[in-house]
Amino acid sequence: MAVVPLVLAVFSGTAAQAAPAGLAQIVDYVIIAGVPGLRWEDVSPQTTPTLWGMAERGSIASLSVQSADQPTCPLDGWVTLGAGNRALWNAGPAASPAPGVACPDVPVEVQRPDGIGGFLPDQRDVVRHNQQRQPYGAVPGALAESVRCTVAVGTGAAVAAARPFGRVDRYEPQLPPQAGDLLDKCVLGMVDLGAVAGTEEATRKAQARAADETLAHVLAARPPHSLVIVAGLSDTDDSRRLHVVVADGPGWERGWLTSASTGRDGYLQLVDLAPTALTAMGRALPQDVFAGQPARSVPGRPDKLDVAVTQPADADREADAQRRIATWFFGLLAAAQFGLAVAVVPLLRRARTPVVPLESTSPRFGFRGLVRRAGGTARPLAVPRPVVNTIEVLLVAAALAIPAALVADAVPWWRAEQPGLLFAAVTLALLAVGTAAVRLAPAYRQTLGPLAMVAAIAAVVVAADVLTGARLQLNGVAGYSTLTGGRYAGLGRVGLGVFVAGTLLVAGCLAQRVRRTWRPYVVGTVGGAGVLLAGSPFLGADAVGAIALTAGVGIAAAISTGGWLTFGRLAWAMLAGLVVTAFFALVDLSRPDAERDRLGRFLVALGDGTGGRAVQRAAASSASALDSPLTVLALVGAVLVWFALLRPWGGLRRLFGIYPTIRAAMAGIATAAVIGGVLGGSGLDVAGAVAALTVPMAALASLRVLDHASDRTQPPLAPRTPEDAEPDPPAATDSDQRHEQGGGVRLAAKVLPWNPVDSAITT
Repeated sequence: MAVVPLVLAVFSGTAAQAAPAGLAQIVDYVIIAGVPGLRWEDVSPQTTPTLWGMAERGSIASLSVQSADQPTCPLDGWVTLGAGNRALWNAGPAASPAPGVACPDVPVEVQRPDGIGGFLPDQRDVVRHNQQRQPYGAVPGALAESVRCTVAVGTGAAVAAARPFGRVDRYEPQLPPQAGDLLDKCVLGMVDLGAVAGTEEATRKAQARAADETLAHVLAARPPHSLVIVAGLSDTDDSRRLHVVVADGPGWERGWLTSASTGRDGYLQLVDLAPTALTAMGRALPQDVFAGQPARSVPGRPDKLDVAVTQPADADREADAQRRIATWFFGLLAAAQFGLAVAVVPLLRRARTPVVPLESTSPRFGFRGLVRRAGGTARPLAVPRPVVNTIEVLLVAAALAIPAALVADAVPWWRAEQPGLLFAAVTLALLAVGTAAVRLAPAYRQTLGPLAMVAAIAAVVVAADVLTGARLQLNGVAGYSTLTGGRYAGLGRVGLGVFVAGTLLVAGCLAQRVRRTWRPYVVGTVGGAGVLLAGSPFLGADAVGAIALTAGVGIAAAISTGGWLTFGRLAWAMLAGLVVTAFFALVDLSRPDAERDRLGRFLVALGDGTGGRAVQRAAASSASALDSPLTVLALVGAVLVWFALLRPWGGLRRLFGIYPTIRAAMAGIATAAVIGGVLGGSGLDVAGAVAALTVPMAALASLRVLDHASDRTQPPLAPRTPEDAEPDPPAATDSDQRHEQGGGVRLAAKVLPWNPVDSAITT
């Protein structure tokens, strides 16, 4: 019954969430003014008074500039604007970056055969390159082809306004004195205001001031009933940042800009500008050409602009810091988990046989000591308990690292002078608190206690973030970056991996506490709640992740009662997965085109024959994600599991035998990680996040079951009578010593006390 309210909340949503804001008024003209490199930190009442006044009247947002390559250089930004899709300017060898130069100054030839319009002789090569060598299916010039006439001012504007065969309807190299006579000739205008580049503050201010002066002439000459959009269309070097976008016109007053492609107020993508321009003029969008969605203005912006602009400027600083720190964080986490894997293997090997106290009766030892019997030989006792306790605590800390980093983003560490040091301090403090809470809890002494508590903490942290708007994952070190353009709301790759592992491990631990016949229902209930949370369009907004989790839950429920994955069990699990997949597919397809998730867009692409490009994009995305530190985490985890934990001395097989629901949960986790990575185009990122949580807990639980192995394998013996006692052996001879060297020492075993709690689990 507890799942019913969650289902209603997940799929009903609030009226504000489900109903998009009304569209702005239809305008007669649209002018897009581009300023490559312009960031919100460059905008101020003193430096850019015209743009500041325009932002006070209109709607603003942070612009994510994603083209077909990284970084997005100015020409790439202009051609992406004209294509309405991720495109790349590549007109020959001259466009290739020079060594050490991220965005070289590439000359663009603009011919003026009739003195009115322009012609780009390289445009055909650009179109051919994007159609044949890029997986996005971009058509440079698609925006210009959607209107009757375009006007361009400046070289960059000519690149965006050129039609696929290279024609620019009206072109001027610079804004003429009587700009009104030019801008009202065509319904769509493009103006190149110049770039803002460099790192020196004085240089950037001078360039921003020059662009603002040109913008003042554009606004003075704008036709009546027009929409003007100012956008920082690209980066100018390899420092990928968020940029400025401002919309000023009827129906765009004092709000945040957003679109269905981002799903978050205050964020737009570069590919959203082309459909925004056509929608504002009441024009139909070309089919299967544009990758973005029309922007709209939503309320909620602070009345004072100086307060409002702090949010996009702060988001830019956070995204820039996240890009640098995330690599270090996951790299150090991978190194730490590799070190723990090396430290755990000797502990597993020394605990591979039951610990049996043996009293030596041979004079060779010279004392009555404790030894370990293994295969007819005598071995020393296991590692001292303090060492084992220390390793266990470190394993708990390693598993809690990603949840701690996620919570650390609640603290604005990116505003500090040394953001990396502050993030590290906050994360370590949270990690210490979480580890101490697990270590001091009474359940820690149980075999599955640490595993259950860590899994619950991880699942609750991710679920709480998703339920509150996924603000911790947005530009978070353990979340997703708005600079990559992959996701702006909902459940990210790392969050999905942690949530899948936490949910299924919690389900396995809870199922172990009930009767065998009830275990599939417990796994299904807990896993089903996780599926709804991940797949809801208003919460996790990740239909692919929900499908992956569904497959994992189905496998886990099928084998939670023990035994193998038979054909019948697999068939039921597949049937359940197909039903849930069909449900999410129907829900996604029933939504408007602009609001569909990856699953709905992929199904539509299959229907119209463009599914091959979608598969190609997913493959390219997976290949590009393989250089992530999360890949190292996944590989380290796989090596430890296969070459250590699953060995006869590794303890994981014994754990699976004693706790079949944990075996079922880990089988489901592996299934979900593979499906989520393949279908989501994330490579091994999901598997890496899964391994970061699951593998340390599996190692700790394996150590626990090996540590108590004698309690389960050695039954209590009847008391021995004096008549059964063996006489003391005679004095040792040379032959006795040779026999001892061969491993044949006669020893009398003394059995440890039997643990009824652990042994009861095996019944």
